[in-house]
Amino acid sequence: QVQLVESGGGLVQAGGSLRLSCAASGRIFSISAMGWYRQAPGKQRELVAGIIGGGRINYGDSVKGRFTISRDNARNTVYLEMNSLKPEDTAVYYCNADVMTYGGRGDFWGQGTQVTVSS
Repeated sequence: QVQLVESGGGLVQAGGSLRLSCAASGRIFSISAMGWYRQAPGKQRELVAGIIGGGRINYGDSVKGRFTISRDNARNTVYLEMNSLKPEDTAVYYCNADVMTYGGRGDFWGQGTQVTVSS
């Protein structure tokens, strides 16, 4: 019904940068919110950054000042610019979207993209 496809993960050294992208497609009427979560081995999934349709943004405390989320509404795409990466940012990063489809509202997840930061 709705697919979220992430890209941009990979291996980077500490202090480096990566940019993640997530494109939503399918029977989309509107998207009220998009965001990024991450899950490290043995830890719970946590919010990294979220952006609501009106432009309100929030960040997880551990990434404030280093990560920037942005959204292209025309392309149903959300981006995450990650700078000054640390080894503790290593995780699988998941895209999430709160979508109104032609069949009703739903919460959708991407398949995840691995980000590994080496020290």
